Amino acid sequence: MKQERKMHFQEGRRAQQQLESGFKQLENSKRKFERDCREAEKAAQTAERLDQDINATKADVEKAKQQAHIRSHMAEESKNEYAAQLQRFNRDQAHFYFSQMPQIFDKLQDMDERRATHLGAGYGLLSEAELQVVPIIAKCLEGMKVAAAAVDSKNDSQVLIELHKSGFARPGDVEFEDFSQPMNRAPSDSSLGTPSDGRPELRGPARSGRAKRWPFGKKNKPRPPPLSRLGGPLPSPLPNGPPSPRSGLDPLAILSEISKSVKPRLASFRSLRGSRGTVVTEDFSHLPPEQQRKRLQQQLEDRNRELQKEVDQREALKKMKDVYEKTPQMGDPASLEPRITETLNNIERLKLEVQKYEAWLAEAESRVLSNRGDSLSRHARPPDPPASAPPDSSSSSNSGSQDNKESSEEPPSEESQDAPIYTEFDEDFEEEPVSPIGHCVAIYHFEGSSEGTISMAEGEDLSLMEEDKGDGWTRVRRKQGGEGYVPTSYLRVTLN
Repeated sequence: MKQERKMHFQEGRRAQQQLESGFKQLENSKRKFERDCREAEKAAQTAERLDQDINATKADVEKAKQQAHIRSHMAEESKNEYAAQLQRFNRDQAHFYFSQMPQIFDKLQDMDERRATHLGAGYGLLSEAELQVVPIIAKCLEGMKVAAAAVDSKNDSQVLIELHKSGFARPGDVEFEDFSQPMNRAPSDSSLGTPSDGRPELRGPARSGRAKRWPFGKKNKPRPPPLSRLGGPLPSPLPNGPPSPRSGLDPLAILSEISKSVKPRLASFRSLRGSRGTVVTEDFSHLPPEQQRKRLQQQLEDRNRELQKEVDQREALKKMKDVYEKTPQMGDPASLEPRITETLNNIERLKLEVQKYEAWLAEAESRVLSNRGDSLSRHARPPDPPASAPPDSSSSSNSGSQDNKESSEEPPSEESQDAPIYTEFDEDFEEEPVSPIGHCVAIYHFEGSSEGTISMAEGEDLSLMEEDKGDGWTRVRRKQGGEGYVPTSYLRVTLN
């Protein structure tokens, strides 16, 4: 109904524009008739003055009379044209107000009545569905009421206590430790013992007893088991025995191990997932040819910079080794061998990567050049003209050009005459869609997965809405509907 309403309003606007065009033509013919009458009257006065002038020659008098006759004939023709244009405008105006507009209003009224009928039916269906759901909601509320009445707080508390009780035994009395005797004492389980090397040692049961004695302390939360390098918990020697020796690590060390085990997995997940579900390849073959070439050039430049950096580092290490060999008191030359070997390995690896990216770049550039050549060869041949033009195209174009020529020759009218005389529908009309500036054909298939892009099939005809602004993307419109951006290198473009 929204589309139907829009269509009716556009029909009314077209009729209004036709009436305004007829009124403008009537005004033009009226001004032309007025101008020709003034010129004819002026020519007649000139001829009469020359006829009464005794100094005027007979040739001048004859020429003035002939000019007056021509002007009067032109005024007569303008009068006939103005009368015909006036009759045509009155006929069109009567048709507009007594036939076209009543029909459009009848169509709008019929559409609105159908809309009201559909809304009434929809509200009826909504009411029926609500009435069907009301008993179910009432039954649910009754069940909630029964459940609320059956709440037993004492029983719930006991269930919660049984579920979360710790099972710790109450600690016993703290033993007295006599430090006044110099003799060796048998260390108790909850005291600081002195081992054979003379350093005090904190026993395990004392710590566990202190933790049990204060169940609401900050350290009562269970510590997670330490992680191995594979991300899993370390095995302990006994199921309920003492913790693993690695549990005594510093928390920062444990955190670093966790990050070492987690970060590679996140990186691998990112590489597998790619961007918006696209499988990312090392040679960037998932990108369009032009973008693939740019990315490969960037990677090749980065590798060349890294290679030059490694070469400079190797030269610096060799000079430093020579200095160490000449003056041994400055350092050991053998200590530089591992770094020199590592630098050589990096240089070899970077050279292989440079060769690999150069091969990929050459292949991408050949693909881009072939695409450009194909596009240029197809653009060189202009499209064939249509076999036959519409029957009224020439006449309408000629008449339109004549009307434009007449209107361009006329002087500008007042502001009140240029303003539209019928503005009933102006505020209700929507803007007309933008017309395409050309058409294009898809050379390759493209899947528009990112925001603002649109998918297209190979060989599909598209309407060109906006040319490439230099970023490699062109805005097009599909025949089935929908606009979006596609790669410019994927298109064969023909401008209007």
